[in-house]
Amino acid sequence: MSHPSSSLPALARFSQHFAECIVPLWQGPGWNADLALPFEALDAHHRPLPVQRYRAMACARQLYLFSSRIGEPGAAERAAALFRSLQKHFHDAEHGGWFYSIDAQGKPLDRRKDLYTHAFIVFACAHYWGQVKQSLVESTLNAALDIIEQQFAREDGLYEACLGEDWADLGSGPLQNPQMHLAEAFLNVLAVRDDHPVRQALLQLCDALEAHFIEPAHGLMLEKPRGAVDNWFEPGHQFEWFYLLHTSPLLRDTPLHASIDRAFGFAERFGVKGAAVLAALDVHGNVLDATQRIWAQAEYLRALALRPGSQAMLPAQLEAMERQFLHAGGWYECRDGEGAVSRHDMPSTTPYHLATCLEGLQSLA
Repeated sequence: MSHPSSSLPALARFSQHFAECIVPLWQGPGWNADLALPFEALDAHHRPLPVQRYRAMACARQLYLFSSRIGEPGAAERAAALFRSLQKHFHDAEHGGWFYSIDAQGKPLDRRKDLYTHAFIVFACAHYWGQVKQSLVESTLNAALDIIEQQFAREDGLYEACLGEDWADLGSGPLQNPQMHLAEAFLNVLAVRDDHPVRQALLQLCDALEAHFIEPAHGLMLEKPRGAVDNWFEPGHQFEWFYLLHTSPLLRDTPLHASIDRAFGFAERFGVKGAAVLAALDVHGNVLDATQRIWAQAEYLRALALRPGSQAMLPAQLEAMERQFLHAGGWYECRDGEGAVSRHDMPSTTPYHLATCLEGLQSLA
């Protein structure tokens, strides 16, 4: 029996719009050929916004985008250029690791080392190496994994969110979102090679997150460690975690998966209004930020496709995504609590979310 996503007209339209409208934006107007980097964002008329910075994380996300489409015209060349630029512009030859950002002239801007960036470098390089099997790509992947273990890892199984240029402790402590993307990166490594240390690090990370970040009443994944002042949760992250854990045979039976499975219903009940995923709530279900973001919609879609009893909602939710966030020139990044478009720019980082959403839905078809 075929999966419900296999014959959805809205899914076919979404996939076509992504391939024929969104991806070409980053092959044409979104590409700075001088630096061989994607511009940070395009406006509604496909013009690059004035350049303030280029982020290593954005470069890595685009590396994933084009390596995931590597058989298509120009994609292999673009992926190779992005990989070179990641090393050329962002790698710190003195202290190791990768700078957070460079300025408009290509000089280091924010020289700090953050886990979020390094997680995406692992994520993208693992996927790219799985496609091309080049030794330089694998050596970069291994270097990023080593840096994460040597510099970011803590004794409690979690990882520091941000360190100084020379790896000095900045007192950031662990934050949820970088840990999640590190888990995603570890899963990508395991998808392309047998790697016992990464497997153990992933299991240890999930145990530590269960111990320090899960709100026990509803199983919610909090954004800061449990007990932190002014903590909150994001429904989009509950759905993103659900997908990552539920699709992994290694993680599906962990305590963290059981918690997130419980959290799904609470997040959906209080954090989805009129088919729109809200940005942030407190642990009692009170809305703190009603912004509707396209990435959260994408995460909700691929989670719905996996959750028993929720798959019947897919057609309506896909149509809501199409109606509320996709348009002939690309996409709307955000709507406010009243549903009005609140951001007209299109960031270079968003196609990663749309690509992983489509990959997840199509793999179930």
